[in-house]
Amino acid sequence: MPQTPSKKPAPTKPVHEIRVGGIRASIWRNETDKGPRFNTTFERSYRDGEEWKSSDAFGRDDLLTVGFVANEALRWIVEQRQQQAHPCV
Repeated sequence: MPQTPSKKPAPTKPVHEIRVGGIRASIWRNETDKGPRFNTTFERSYRDGEEWKSSDAFGRDDLLTVGFVANEALRWIVEQRQQQAHPCV
């Protein structure tokens, strides 16, 4: 009996990304019974020879950029919440 291929759920994508140099913040939207909630993940891209890789570890020289990207992520999330509370019609 042939097997029916299982449908895998489409991978979710972040609703917004902020990138400065090799540092990226990905903002994810999660629906809850109290409305949407946003979570943020941070990643550093780097080259290893000819191959691009990513890490969630940051060196001393990355920290100011991580802080700036985190601030921009917070600003975007706050704007989304304000738009939901006071939609322009």
